[in-house]
Parts: sequence; structure tokens; C-alpha cells
Amino acid sequence: MSIGVNIHHKIKKFTLDAEFHIQAPGITALFGPSGSGKTTLINIIAGLENPTRGHIQIKDHVIFEHTRRINLPIRKRRVGYVFQDARLFPHKTVRDNLYFGARRNSHKLARDEQDAIIDMLGLAPLLDRRPNKLSGGEKQRVALGRALLANPDILLLDEPLSALDHARKEEILPHFEWLRDHRKLPILYVTHSIDEVARLADNMVVIDNGKTLASGSVFEMLGRSDLPPLAGQFDAGTVLAARIASRDPKGEVSFLDCAGQRIVVPYLGRRANKDVRLHIRARDVMISRTPPNDISANNVIPVTITKISSDQGDTLDVSLCFGHDADASLLAETSGRPTLHARITRWSGSRLKLGLHQKVYAVIKSVTVSGPRREQ
Repeated sequence: MSIGVNIHHKIKKFTLDAEFHIQAPGITALFGPSGSGKTTLINIIAGLENPTRGHIQIKDHVIFEHTRRINLPIRKRRVGYVFQDARLFPHKTVRDNLYFGARRNSHKLARDEQDAIIDMLGLAPLLDRRPNKLSGGEKQRVALGRALLANPDILLLDEPLSALDHARKEEILPHFEWLRDHRKLPILYVTHSIDEVARLADNMVVIDNGKTLASGSVFEMLGRSDLPPLAGQFDAGTVLAARIASRDPKGEVSFLDCAGQRIVVPYLGRRANKDVRLHIRARDVMISRTPPNDISANNVIPVTITKISSDQGDTLDVSLCFGHDADASLLAETSGRPTLHARITRWSGSRLKLGLHQKVYAVIKSVTVSGPRREQ
């Protein structure tokens, strides 16, 4: 289920050098600012553009290799593509749009699998409509269904939510989560929204100015404040795996277990033992040297300082490993013990006299919960 990319491409004054290898299925976010080369990269994978040189492999199939003069045509790459705008045929019904690619595909899905995709996306009531009678969210669901019915080896999503308002985004996001959790299909998801990365992605490739700077698990990558696209005031943060433990008797809050620490969030309306993922922005984490009392924040976690970075002008990025035990810092490196990230002012760091391996408390002001998360 792997994706391997190592390409060089030059367009006028812009140069794209991309190299990454993702082994597992699921969603890989291509993250970076506008103009960094994300769309150009997936256009090359789709066969819409030809790189100057390099190698592209999807699963066990080499689809481009300049030294061996391999360059499969688009129709043989088995790529599903969902654009920013749905790009439906306006003169065709939803049904005809959905099956446009599938009818020309020699690797057709079984009828029951086709029906399952249509049911999952809630498209059955729309089959006889034309695109001008659909909402923006409905059009994107049809575009996603069209790509899936073609039975692709890889799904490419180019900022599929960028043209939608918040309500329409919330309509589409659960379908992407379902694909991530239930289908063994590699998905490349282009975005510059850190919230979409935190909610959806299993892996992450960071791109800036035409170069892939780093790649890896989203649980590791979002804390990388050394990468320019993640060093902005609002982007650095942490994604953590958690499980619903219980709720309070009044049903006002849910209690989550995150590596043995209790996290309190507004009631989720989900059963206990369900897996979720948490997104905690660095700007929403405060640091206290002593256990704070009589405060409105519900989540105070004992942590140990493992790293202090001071590359952001008047701010400090502080890495905080769960726990106060003597070997907390070592466990963060060797056993994957969760790590939070806090962004505080340099003045606050000096005032608190913060230092490496110091035992402090993380005060979490806000947590975003999404899920379920696929079992690792």
C-alpha cells in the first residue's frame, strides 16, 4: 500500500524537488502555504504534468521512471482525483457523473461495492438530479463518489473543502474519516488548513517553496516548530490519541483517557471505549510551576520539560512530556509517551525560570476532539 515519490520538476522560475515514502494506507496530508507546489505535485502523480526527472511508485506499480522511460498515461495510472471545485458534467445527471469513469474502467467494482459507496455518501436521493440543483457539499460528495467508483489505487484530494462554508465542510469531513478508517486506500490530501490535518491525517508531508522539508506520522510532525510552515503563530500544536472513558452523571462533559491522564471535554454523545484524537494548539497551553487551584481550566496535567526552542523572536516553544517520574524525558524519546507543545512569551519563560527536565504543570485552555481514530 506504499507511495514512493522522488521527482525534480522545473516550470519557468519555479522548481519542485519532492521526495517522500509512505508505507501505510490512510490519509497523507500534503501541507504547506499557497504556492509551495502541493497541487503541482499531485498533478504530476495523476499524470496531468510530466516531471523533468524522477521516480513515482504506487503500491507495486512504477508509474513514472525517467531513466527507464516509463510514463504511464493517465487512464492506466488508476488514480482518483477530486479537485477544489467538483468539475461535474453539467449536462449529465448525478448518476451519469458517478459512473462516467467506472464505465471506462477494466477494474470495475462489484455492484454491491458500488451501491455501498453510494449509500455511504448519501447519494441515492440525488441520482436523477443535475449539478445545478445540488449544493456545494452535495457536488463534492458526487465528485468523491465518482473517484471511488473508478476503483483507484490512490485517491488525490486537492483542497476539496476550500470552496465550502463551515456547514458544508462538516457535511463532508465524516466521509473522509470513514475512508481513512475503513478502506485500505492511500489518500494524498492537499491542504493548508492545520485543523484538517489534525482531524484527518495519519501521515504528513510538509512542503515549502517547492521542497519537501519533512514527512512522518502526524502525531510526530505537528509539534515540529523547526519547520517554517508549522512555525506560524497559529499552527504549532499536538495531536494525541485518546479513548472515551466515561461521562459525568448530568451528561455535561465526557472524560477521556490519554496515556493515563484524564482529559475533560464537552459531552461527546459517544459510548465509552471509543477511540478519538485530540488536537491541542501550542497557544492554548499555559505552564505553571505549581499545581494551579480555583481556575476555570478543566485540564491540568503534570509534565516534564524536554525541549525549549527560542527561534521565534519573542516567543519560546516548549516541549512537555507527560508525567513527573524521573525518567519521563527518556520515555518520551524511547516509548512514545505523549508530548504537549506550549508557545509562551520569552518574558514568561524568564519569569518562571524554566529549564530542561523541570517538573511543571500544563494548563490546557482548549481541546478539539475528532474521531474515531483508526487503530494503529
